[in-house]
Amino acid sequence: MASHTLTKDEVAEFQRHGFLVIPHLFDDEEIALLEQIARSDRQLAADASGRRDGEGGTVQLAVRNDLGDDIYAAIVRSPRIVDRMEQLLGGEVYHYHHKMILKEPLVGGAWAWHQDYGYWYDNGCLFPDMASCMIAVDRATQANGCLQVLRGSHLMGRVNHVNIGDQTGADPERVEAALERLELVYCELEPGSAVFFHSNLLHRSDQNKSADPRWVFICCYNTARNDPYKESRHPRYSRLERWDDSRVKEVGLAQLRR
Repeated sequence: MASHTLTKDEVAEFQRHGFLVIPHLFDDEEIALLEQIARSDRQLAADASGRRDGEGGTVQLAVRNDLGDDIYAAIVRSPRIVDRMEQLLGGEVYHYHHKMILKEPLVGGAWAWHQDYGYWYDNGCLFPDMASCMIAVDRATQANGCLQVLRGSHLMGRVNHVNIGDQTGADPERVEAALERLELVYCELEPGSAVFFHSNLLHRSDQNKSADPRWVFICCYNTARNDPYKESRHPRYSRLERWDDSRVKEVGLAQLRR
């Protein structure tokens, strides 16, 4: 099984900025399989729910805690992600959950400024030793509502969160102060490219007012040492079995033949 080791500079960049972009983490064939499977996945569509953004739009997402024998699990278990995530978080990680964001052309809603740990905190996770890997299924641009981050905002610590539409967003007053002091970065990504980001990083996305879809697949991980002290909607620690990188195509092709 291949090792996917980040350089010291890349780890330092993540620690300093709170995020790290990895171009072409998955190749064209792999991401085409993911796109084809996801867009024809009736259960995914049925699982998707809408969250009003407080700006007049609604964003659709499907969240899953369980790993099956499918391309989604093959990606979550991929050493390309897991090896890097363990480097960035400094220890063993496990699958916390994964989700697909379905931001359709012209109607896809926004996500308010938030930190993932802003609400994972309430799930019994004592420390923000958690992170996500967001993979672009479609090309992500400013026009179709790509991820926006505030560089270095994870160093602020956890910010209080309030209700914004159907979403949980960071305290607007604190966000405004952060916007005056920190650099706003638009994470434009080609399909298959990814961004790893810390659970305390402030991030958001705009509505999709373009003619292009913007779907993203997000794999979320918690550290084993941060096993939640109580039950919640997401799982407590269980060992994450890695699958060889080749399984992404193997499982994806098999899934298409079912």
